[in-house]
Amino acid sequence: MEFDKFRFMQFTREVYVGHGVINKVPDVVNKNLMKGNVAIITGHNTYKIAGKEIADLLEDASIENSIFICESADEENLNRVNAEIKEYGAGIVIGAGGGSKIDLAKKTAYNLNIPLISIPTTPSHDGIASPRASIKRGKWSVSEEAVMPISIIADTYIMSKVPYRYLKAGAADVISNESALLDWKLANRIKGEEFSSSAAAIAEYASKELVERAHLIMPEVEESVWLVTKQILASGTSMAIAASSRPASGSEHLIAHALEMLAPGTAIHGEQVALGCIVSLFLHGKDWKAMENVFRKIGISTRASDYGINDHIMIEALRTAHRIRPERFTILGEVDLSFHAAESALKITNIIE
Repeated sequence: MEFDKFRFMQFTREVYVGHGVINKVPDVVNKNLMKGNVAIITGHNTYKIAGKEIADLLEDASIENSIFICESADEENLNRVNAEIKEYGAGIVIGAGGGSKIDLAKKTAYNLNIPLISIPTTPSHDGIASPRASIKRGKWSVSEEAVMPISIIADTYIMSKVPYRYLKAGAADVISNESALLDWKLANRIKGEEFSSSAAAIAEYASKELVERAHLIMPEVEESVWLVTKQILASGTSMAIAASSRPASGSEHLIAHALEMLAPGTAIHGEQVALGCIVSLFLHGKDWKAMENVFRKIGISTRASDYGINDHIMIEALRTAHRIRPERFTILGEVDLSFHAAESALKITNIIE
């Protein structure tokens, strides 16, 4: 039988992590800009944190650029910025901001077939370094194929100035690879889904590094940002190898996306993922209490009420999360959990009272 297996992987060419590396922006652009101008996708707040400085650095280097202000990563914003950047004639996109701005930039670069430079202003989740983008279409936020950043410029000084809440949420997102990997292995056994041991090993390494060094993750410490950001990048690499978000996204992310829809404006992504990870580990029959202790160590609460999420919403999120990506098999199964089963699991794990 003829061997015809095929896989496409995208990898980042250059990664700069550390104090003051934002100054590398002009050099990176000059190396990768073949034609056209530079489009910088950022938000109102992130423009002040980094967007303006990036534009000024490019201006000083005589590189034409334009700022495109966006907020949420939804279909309306995506369509608008795609049309504006296409008309502008951009040859490269810079995503400067948190998760939603970089998601918009990744998907825009993918749609327009141009390179992307990822410049995170906060280490809040592992999307800064993955070839996936979470875009809200209608009620659901869905992980979609996007470009892998051609370069990542992660300035730890800039990221150390944002509230600690975002750093610990980013750490929680990577630590939760543990439940994602359990789901992926389950799908491999039950559904015959393809499994990459190399991608899984990197995702597991990233998680375990932060679990073992959780005591070093502290507010207003640039070295803590360095520690978390390195593992965010490793987690992103695992997804590039797998050509899928599977190594870092399982039932815990489905629950997080359900909470985004049912309780918008409460917990942020990494906090939602932490809640999902605890109950996912319980459903897998694993030591969820040990994980609860890790989250507590870095200051992440695993009580829904601490985020303003009431018991009914948390139960509903757990019951129906599988609907978000029905093709992604996890411990949540393929039908809604019963109200009693969801309530019981959440009470046992102390997520609700």
